[in-house]
Amino acid sequence: MTSVTGCGNGWVGSCVWNGVDAMTAKRDDAWPDGLITLYEERRLALVRLAYLLTSDREVAEELVQDAVLALRPQWEGIVDPPAYLRTAVVNRCRSWLRRQRTARAFTPPRAEEVGLGADELWDALATLDERRRTAIVLRFYEDLPDTAIAVVLDCRPATVRTLVHRGLAQLRKEVER
Repeated sequence: MTSVTGCGNGWVGSCVWNGVDAMTAKRDDAWPDGLITLYEERRLALVRLAYLLTSDREVAEELVQDAVLALRPQWEGIVDPPAYLRTAVVNRCRSWLRRQRTARAFTPPRAEEVGLGADELWDALATLDERRRTAIVLRFYEDLPDTAIAVVLDCRPATVRTLVHRGLAQLRKEVER
């Protein structure tokens, strides 16, 4: 895939296009002269436009480069190239923003913060005897009902409830220390 890679310092500097400095190198026959000239003249303005729409400089540069690359095969049939390129950049920004919105909508919410860190909770669980710790882990981590925990521990469901109750009481005391 042909690409236009990033530029030097901030918003100004020469750009590398197909491994050749686009500002100073002789024109490559594969790229139309008008497209190279348009890129050289409008790149910074288009990156600024894309940045204002996306608020992300790297994404803005990438979207402008993608728009220029997409413009190359259609170059001969375009009536107003600067307007066409500007529209292509804006449309790519809108598509990117739409994808970002969709990704945020389907990202699961962050887990609620627990008062204890993972290490502290692990240390508190380690203070419990094996049966209480097993009953609590099966109840709250595996979300098993008392009857299923009773089968695992080989005891009655009432014993499971007692183990969980006493284990939680012991954990509360441990946490308060």
